[in-house]
Amino acid sequence: MVSDIPAYTLNDENTLPAIGFGSYPLKGEDGTAAMVSAIEAGYRLLDTAVNYQNEAEVGEAMRRSGLPREQLQVTTKIPGRHHGYDDARASIRTSLQTLGVDYIDLHLIHWPNPSVGKFREAWRALVEAREEGLVKSIGVSNFTPEFLRAIIDDSGVTPAVNQIELHPYFPQQQMRAVHAELGIRTEAWSPMGKRQAPFTEDAVAGPARAYDVSPGQVIMRWHYQLGSLPIPKSATPERQRANLDVFGFELTDAEVAAITALGRPDGRLFGGDPETHEEM
Repeated sequence: MVSDIPAYTLNDENTLPAIGFGSYPLKGEDGTAAMVSAIEAGYRLLDTAVNYQNEAEVGEAMRRSGLPREQLQVTTKIPGRHHGYDDARASIRTSLQTLGVDYIDLHLIHWPNPSVGKFREAWRALVEAREEGLVKSIGVSNFTPEFLRAIIDDSGVTPAVNQIELHPYFPQQQMRAVHAELGIRTEAWSPMGKRQAPFTEDAVAGPARAYDVSPGQVIMRWHYQLGSLPIPKSATPERQRANLDVFGFELTDAEVAAITALGRPDGRLFGGDPETHEEM
C-alpha cells in the first residue's frame, strides 16, 4: 500500500489527497471489488457521479474497506437534469442515500449546460447544502472562466475545485492560470489521455527510462508537479498501486515543460467543449 500521500488544502480549509481514484465506468460486483482494491492500494478519495450510475457501488466499497468514514473521501456530481434549485437539493439528498453516507466530502456540478441556464441555481443549492453540513466542500466540473465568474458573482462563493479534462495532449494552461488567480484547485479527469495516452512520446518515455518508472507514473508525477489533482481509473491492482506510487522521484522543470509542450489545439478526447457539450 502506498502511504503518506500529500494533501492539498482547499480554499475552504478542507483537504484532499493529491491523487484520487476515478470510478467511471466501474459497476456491479466487479466494480465494487475494483474500488475496494483501490482503497487497499492507498487511495482515500473516490470520485463518482449520479450519471455514472455507480454511487451505490462506491458506498459499498467504502463500507467493505473497513476504514472509518472519516478516513475516506467521496466526490459526486449533480447532473444537468437536476440543475433547478429544488431538483439540485433533491439530487444531493438522493446521492447521500444512494452512497449510504451522512455527508459528502466534495459535491460538484457535473457540466454547466449553458442552454439550460440553471447552473447558478444548482450552485446556490450546493452552497446551502454546505451550510447545512450535508456537504463539506463544493465545486464544479467543466466550467470555463465565464461560468466560474458567473456563479462567484451570483453567490459570493468561490468553488473549491474545478474538475476539468487535463492530460499531456490538453494541458489547460489558461484554465490552470484562472484557477490559480481565483484560488480554485484544479482536478483532472482522464489524466492519462485514455485511448490517445502519450506513453510513447519522448517527453514521457525518456523520463520513464531515466527514473525506472512507467510512462503512466511519469504523467501522474507531471500532474502533481503542476498542482493538478488527477483521478486515474484502473481495475487492475498493480496499475492502481503504480498510479499512486509517484512520490519517490521528481521531474526536472525542463521535463515538466516538455510534457506540457505535447499539448495540441485539438487535444480534447471528444467534443467536450463546455460551451457546447452538455450532459443531462
